[in-house]
Amino acid sequence: MSTSVHGADPIELAIGGMTCASCAARIERTLNRLDGVEAAVNYATGKAHITSPALAVDELVAAVESLGFTAALPKPPEPVSDDHPAPDELRPLRLRLITALVLATPVIVLAMVPAWQFTYWQWLSLALTVPVVTYAAWPFHRAAVVNARHGGASMDTLVSMGTGAAFLWSLWALVFGTAGSPGMTHGFSLTVSHTDGSGNIYLEAAAGVTAFILAGRYVEALSKRRAGAALQALLHLGAKDVTVLRDGREELIATDRLVVGDRFLVRPGEKIATDGVVVEGASTVDASMLTGESVPVEVTTGDHVTGATLNAGGRLVVEATRVGADTRLAQIAALVEAAQSGKAAAQRLADRVSAVFVPVVIALALGTLVFWLAGGAELTAAFTAAVAVLIIACPCALGLATPTALLVGTGRGAQLGILVKGPEALESTDGIDTVVLDKTGTVTTGAMALRSVRTAEGQDETEVLRLAGAVEHASEHPVARAVSSAAAARVSGLPTADAFKALPGLGAQGVVDGRLVLVGRPSLLAERGIALPAELARAAQDAETTGHTAVAVAWDGTARAVLEVADEVRRTSRDAIARLRALGLRPVLLTGDNRAVAESVAAEVGIDEVVADVLPEDKAELVKRLQYEGRSVAMVGDGVNDAAALAQADLGLAMGSGTDAAIQASDLTLVRGDLYAAVDAIRLARKTLSTIRSNLFWAFAYNVAALPLAAAGLLNPMIAGAAMACSSVFVVGNSLRLRGFRPTVPAVPHEGAPA
Repeated sequence: MSTSVHGADPIELAIGGMTCASCAARIERTLNRLDGVEAAVNYATGKAHITSPALAVDELVAAVESLGFTAALPKPPEPVSDDHPAPDELRPLRLRLITALVLATPVIVLAMVPAWQFTYWQWLSLALTVPVVTYAAWPFHRAAVVNARHGGASMDTLVSMGTGAAFLWSLWALVFGTAGSPGMTHGFSLTVSHTDGSGNIYLEAAAGVTAFILAGRYVEALSKRRAGAALQALLHLGAKDVTVLRDGREELIATDRLVVGDRFLVRPGEKIATDGVVVEGASTVDASMLTGESVPVEVTTGDHVTGATLNAGGRLVVEATRVGADTRLAQIAALVEAAQSGKAAAQRLADRVSAVFVPVVIALALGTLVFWLAGGAELTAAFTAAVAVLIIACPCALGLATPTALLVGTGRGAQLGILVKGPEALESTDGIDTVVLDKTGTVTTGAMALRSVRTAEGQDETEVLRLAGAVEHASEHPVARAVSSAAAARVSGLPTADAFKALPGLGAQGVVDGRLVLVGRPSLLAERGIALPAELARAAQDAETTGHTAVAVAWDGTARAVLEVADEVRRTSRDAIARLRALGLRPVLLTGDNRAVAESVAAEVGIDEVVADVLPEDKAELVKRLQYEGRSVAMVGDGVNDAAALAQADLGLAMGSGTDAAIQASDLTLVRGDLYAAVDAIRLARKTLSTIRSNLFWAFAYNVAALPLAAAGLLNPMIAGAAMACSSVFVVGNSLRLRGFRPTVPAVPHEGAPA
C-alpha cells in the first residue's frame, strides 16, 4: 500500500548503491522529471531530499530503483551501547581493500623491478591478480553492469572498463601472445613505448588501479563517517532514563515516555532529560555539549533548562515544557542534518560537470585509441594510453569537493553551538559588508542590572544596598530584581522587609529593622516631601540623560542614595564587535529604545552608526534601505520583532537564547547566545567556503592537467589510478582540516565593563 505525501512536507530517502557524484546526478535528474517533484541528492550523505506535494513515497522509491539503486525512508538511529555496538558498515569494503593490497603489492613490485623477474614470474602475477580483479574489484564491475542495464554510466564504469581491459589484454598476451614465454621480462616506465602488444602485460595496472581506488573509497567512507560524527553525537546526547515525580513517589521511566507537564528529578551529575523550567532547587548546569561554552550556568527556580545538559551542582526538580521532536536538542539535530543534506551552488556546478563527464571520458578514451592507431602506433601503446585516460579521468575528487567540506564544517559548527540551516547560508557570508545588531538581548543581555550606587554624604553604600535590597527582594519588577540581585551578591544575609507594599508606577516601600524604607523613582520621594540633595539630583539626571533608570532610596524621611539601573551590556560585546570590524563588517546598532539609550550603549561597545526609536515592523524596512544602498547585510537578533528583519537580511543570525520565531527566520542560529558566536559563525562559514573553493580548484586542476598527459601516453595506467585516488584523499583530507577550527578566545573584558 502506498504512503501518501500530504502538502509540501519534504521527504528524505536513504539511497543505496551510489558510488560517485555522477550516480547522485542521475538519480536527481530522474526524480526531478517527476511531476511536482524537486529533489536534491547528496552523494556524501547518501540521501535524497525531496519536496513532493502529490506523489507517494512508493512512487519515489520505484523511480530510484528503476535506475538500479535502492531507496527507503531512513531508519531512526539505533541506541549504541557496549552490549549492542554499532554495526561495522565498512567491513566488506575493508576486506576487499586488504585483499587487493596484499595481492597487488607483489604484482606491482615484480613489474617495477626487472631484476626480480624470475622465470614464469608473469604467471605468478596472473594468479595473484585474478582475486584482485574479480573479488576485490567486484563492486566496480557490478555497478558498471547495473548502470549499463539502465542506460547509464558512472565512475565505476570507467574503473571497470579500465581494469577489465588491462586484465583481459594481459591474459590474451600470456595465453596467445609471447608474454607467457619462459624468461620474459619487461621494464617499468611512466611513458608508453612502441612495442609489440603480444609481449606486454598490464597486470600491475589492473591490480594496482583496483587497490588504489579501493583505498581512496575506504578513506572517503571513513572520512564521511567521521564528518557526520557531530550529528551522531548530538543524537545520542540525551538521557536514556529519567526519575519522574508522580503522586509524591519517584518512578524511573524511559525518557521518551515523558509528556509536557511531567515533573522530574535531576540529581547532581545527571543529564537533564528534556527541556523544562526549574520548579525547585538551585544548581549550576554544564551546557558545553550544546553551546560550546565551557562556563557552567547558574539556574534556580523559574529558569529554563535544556535537555541533554549536565546538572553539575545541586538537586533540581524540573517541569517538562518540550519533549521529543520539539526539544532544542532534536531541533539542533534536524537543522544540522538539513544543512548537511543541502547543496551549495558550487556543488550543483560540480554535479552538472560529473553528470556529463563519464560519457565524455569514454568518448575521449576511444578518440585517444583511434588517434594513436591512426598515427601508426602499435596497438599496445594506443591501448595503454586509452586505459590511462579512462582511469585518470574519474572525477571522484570533484564529486567530494563540496559535500565533504559541508559535512565537516556544519558538524564542527554544531559542536561550537553554531547551527547552519543550509549551504546557501555559508555562501551568503562571503559578500557581507554590514552587520545590523539588535540591541536588547544581543548587544545587551536583555536583563536589568545595577550599574552604579551614588550615596549622599555620610552614607554607607553597603547599608544602602542592604536596606534597598531587602525591600526590592519582595518585588517581581525587573528593576527591583536587578537591585535585589546586586544587593544579595554584595551583602550576606539580606533582612526581611515587613509591611511590604508595591506602589505601581513609583516603586515600593517596606519596614526593615524598624525603618520605613522607600525605593523607587525620584518622584516617589518628591510625593512624600523628601528632597534629593544636589549631588543625588545630579546623579539621577545623568542616569536619565543616558536612558538609564534612576532609583532613589530613602528612610527616616531622608534621601540616602540614587541607584543607576540599566539593561546590562554583555561583557563580550565590545571585543566581539571589534572582531567583526576586523572581518571587514560595518556594525550598525538597531533598537526601539530612545536615542540616548542607544548612543550610550553604542559608545560603550564601539559602534558609530546608530538607528533608534524603530518600531518592530520598521526593522525589516531598515534592512531593505541598507540593501538598496548597495550593502550586503547580516542581521543579528533574538526577538519576535526581529524575525522579519532576519528573513529580509542577506544573512540572518538568531541568538539561540531568543524566540522560536527569530530562530526559524534566520540562516544561522547561535546557541551560545553572545556575539562571539556571531564572529565564529562568519569565520567558520568563510573557512568552509575557502575549503570548498580550494577543493574544487585542485579537483578541476587535476583532471585538466592529467587528461592531456594520459592521452599523450605519458602516464602508465597504474600511476594514473594512484594519482586519481590521491586526489580524492587530498580533497577529503583538506576538508577534515575544518575539524581543527578553533572558536574565538574571549579577550579580557574591557575597562569599565559592568560587573
